[in-house]
Amino acid sequence: MNKRKRRIKSGLDYWMFVGPAFLFFILIVIIPFFIGIYYSFTNWNGVDSTVLWVGFDNFIKLFTSDTAFLNSFWFTLRFTVTVLILTNVVGFIFALLVTNHLKTQNMLRTAFFIPNVIGGLILGFIWQFIFVRGFASIGEIIPLPFFQAPWLGDPRTAFWAMVIVFVWQLSGYMMIIYIAALQGVDESLLEAARIDGANAWQQLFKVVIPLIVPAFTICLFLTTSMAFKVFDLNFALTGGGPFNSTESLTIHIFEQAFSFNNYGLGSAKALVFFIIVALITLLQVNFTKRREVNM
Repeated sequence: MNKRKRRIKSGLDYWMFVGPAFLFFILIVIIPFFIGIYYSFTNWNGVDSTVLWVGFDNFIKLFTSDTAFLNSFWFTLRFTVTVLILTNVVGFIFALLVTNHLKTQNMLRTAFFIPNVIGGLILGFIWQFIFVRGFASIGEIIPLPFFQAPWLGDPRTAFWAMVIVFVWQLSGYMMIIYIAALQGVDESLLEAARIDGANAWQQLFKVVIPLIVPAFTICLFLTTSMAFKVFDLNFALTGGGPFNSTESLTIHIFEQAFSFNNYGLGSAKALVFFIIVALITLLQVNFTKRREVNM
């Protein structure tokens, strides 16, 4: 009887802690998700009480005649691949720098991580001012093409403006994960490599990197999902311009549903977007997990 009471008490304690979070997860995530799936098969405008079932018409339109969706997807894919590489390279370099026993390593950690604390909207407006006003003022003094370029006024430079700000914001976060991984590397392995004659580059690529592949798995997953879902930074910095050349899928879906009052088509696009992101992240995690085993 005592064991049964303890089991019941343990179960009650568990659900007292987990229950509220689980309930809110169902109310805020699960139920709206299935409601969105339902509306993706309708032509609801988000306002009227009448909802007309249209079946797969929204999905057929999405893949056959909706060039705006395909353009947004192409931009988001290019953006994700670019920042995936740059963010992790910069974050890993930062981690190597601050774990190199420098006197200023604590100050550098703070400086590199601070951009991640700032919200995406605020960060976007700050960098919008820098690109439009700050660089223009510097360009009048220092006649370099970098400062005189129309950063947010040209599709090519606007893309790289987005990349610069995203990498600047997120690389410090990735740095923290890489620092934790680097600090877990056994020093005796590095000492053995040095005794065998390995130089610094050989130690890095032959010993350190293979040992911290799990950290790369986490960082690549986080960067991929964050880049695909970028909204606030894109909204504040470029707003999708110029000429919708930097319109991410999230902004495109938002405008389709709430600006053009086409909630059904917007829900269909959101569902397709969810499937795309899920497949890409699963493939990425599966690939890097295999690399962990091989290494």
